[in-house]
Amino acid sequence: MARLILFLRVPMVKKTTALGQPEVRHLIRELRHITGLSQEQFAAMLGVAFSTINRWENGHMQPSPLALKQIQMILKDLSGSPAAKLQERSQILLNQYFTEMESDVQ
Repeated sequence: MARLILFLRVPMVKKTTALGQPEVRHLIRELRHITGLSQEQFAAMLGVAFSTINRWENGHMQPSPLALKQIQMILKDLSGSPAAKLQERSQILLNQYFTEMESDVQ
């Protein structure tokens, strides 16, 4: 039962399976673009290798669920930014790619 409750509290990616390759590429590139980060810098932020970011952007690999969770958290942080443009773009990406489970089971 505890596992079910934890599952219900975890934010979910809009699609139940992994995001499609073009969608992942767009998400990663757009996030890097709005933050002004290189692939190397973004990789360091997520704790992955540069080659991993490169593979995500080129459609050779999908981010793991943990990496998607980290990306979602970055977008949430950016959506609270004092910079209006950064706040707007990050909120658009959050709404486009991620959704919260509506159940607030304790």
